[in-house]
Parts: sequence; C-alpha cells; structure tokens
Amino acid sequence: MSYGIKIRVWGDYALFTRPEMKVERVSYDVMTPSAARGILEAIYWKPAIRWVVDRIHVLKPIRFENIRRNEVGKRASIDRSVMSGKKEAGIFVDDPKTRQQRASMVLRNVEYVIEAHFEFTSKEDNNEGKHMDMFKRRAVKGQCFHRPYFGCREFPINFEWCEEAPKSPLEGKRDLGFMLHDIDFENNMTPRFFRAEMRDGIIDCRQEVVS
Repeated sequence: MSYGIKIRVWGDYALFTRPEMKVERVSYDVMTPSAARGILEAIYWKPAIRWVVDRIHVLKPIRFENIRRNEVGKRASIDRSVMSGKKEAGIFVDDPKTRQQRASMVLRNVEYVIEAHFEFTSKEDNNEGKHMDMFKRRAVKGQCFHRPYFGCREFPINFEWCEEAPKSPLEGKRDLGFMLHDIDFENNMTPRFFRAEMRDGIIDCRQEVVS
C-alpha cells in the first residue's frame, strides 16, 4: 500500500547533469526522478519508508543558460599525518593545479511540483498516518535535515506543501529521450533509465526502467 503527497519546489538555477557528458556539465531538460527523491529525503527520511516519485509537474518554460564555475579537481585526502595532527586536512583552492574552470549548461528559473508516495520497507514503524503528518508538518514549516538542492549544492531550492498542483503552461507532447530514473544501490549502484515523455507539462515516472 502507498501513501501520496505533493510538494512545490522552485529556484533560480538547476543542474541535473547528463551522465554522457564527460567534460562540460549539461543539464537534462527537467528534473530527474532521482533528484526529486533526494529532495523528499532531505525534508523527511526514515529507515522504515522509501520514497517513490510518481509524476513531475513542470510549471515554468524550459530555459537554458551557459555559465562558468570554479571547481576543484581532487578530494581532500586523510592520511596518517592528518590523523596525528601534523598536517591540516583541506584543499587550497587558489592552487592552479587544484582549481579548474568548467562551463555548465544549466536550467534557469525552474519550478516543479513533485507528486510521490512512500512505501514501507519493513513491518516496523509502519504507521502511515504518523509519517504523513510528520512530512506535512516539516514541509509546512520549511524544516529539512539538510538544505535540498537542484542537482548541485550551490543551487538550493525553496519548497512548500502543496494540496493541488497548479496547471502547467506547457501544452502538447514532448519526447525528452532517455533520462536517468534512479540508482539501484542494492545492485552495485547500477544506473537505471526510462524514456521520459512530457504531456501538457507532466512527466509520468511510473514507466518501465532499463539498466
């Protein structure tokens, strides 16, 4: 049995990176189901439930913008000298060998309604009313475990509880091609894709997925 919710999310920028782009980051046309699930988990997550995204309502025209961002090309390493206190852990971003500038094709001025439900992962803590009330209370108050974002942490989002999804200004059918649906963490982190199609601004995510 499943229990559904709707939540409206919006922001200035979004970047849902296509995995086939190796150097420069290029966003999908719309938010991916995995990104939507990450937003829901940032607001309310419990081991007893699993979020499943049903539909994504696109409420703003799809607009791209090309920007450049400074990134680092490596991670901070933790070795024995750091553990013993002889050296500080960190990355010097001013080092030319560390810093790199990359172009990104991002989405501009985005707004969505995420329509999803949760399923129970075990027989423990399976009080559906409690989980629904806790999620709604946190969403109404703007509470979250960490600030949710659109693809990258530098693109934080705003969110609010939504009873009914507004009508999308987008009309007609649009084939978005194959899109990342989610990562199968129980099967060696296998990526799974689906053929995304937007009808009158609504993407049905309940389709057959392929690895």
